[in-house]
Amino acid sequence: MNQPDDPENLEQLFHRLRTSTEGQQDVTVSDIFRAVGERSFGPVVLVAGLLVIAPLIGDIPGVPTLLGLLVLLTLGQLLFQRRSIWLPGAIANRRVKRAQLVKGLDWLDKPAAWLDRYTRPRLVWLTRGPGQYLMALECMSVAGAMPAMEVVPFSANGGGLSLMAFGLAIIARDGLLALIASVITVGTFWFIGSALLG
Repeated sequence: MNQPDDPENLEQLFHRLRTSTEGQQDVTVSDIFRAVGERSFGPVVLVAGLLVIAPLIGDIPGVPTLLGLLVLLTLGQLLFQRRSIWLPGAIANRRVKRAQLVKGLDWLDKPAAWLDRYTRPRLVWLTRGPGQYLMALECMSVAGAMPAMEVVPFSANGGGLSLMAFGLAIIARDGLLALIASVITVGTFWFIGSALLG
């Protein structure tokens, strides 16, 4: 699902997001989508996860649900091998101030640099073929639960972290990180279930 010119780590992804939106006051979902690659599974999921946990962006009511819907639409179409991804105008044209986007990325720079140092190709079979499709289904389950996560305090952070880890696992071909992302996903769903049923 990924393409040869996809970013290979968070530093490259952040650089692409900053440079591709220079000179803009507002950034649309379409702008972000084009910047990370419209046919890319990893970067799209990674960016959605980053935006959910980023301060000033993920705290905006409705943003986690919007990003969850974006992930569902994207992965659903990629799983069915569509040549191009269609997004409804209501999603594609949603805007965020570029200043907010850059502040969120600035806040994430240090943890991103730390993650880049420790991610590398390993257990690659978990990030290719059937393993990649399994991750896509897990990401879709997290995305579908985003509305509930907006109701349960702090659970959206777990969902965003899960998506971020899955996306980075695909980009870095890091199967160990994919396993960690699966554990985070299970933990997040357990947390949501406990909160709603307790």
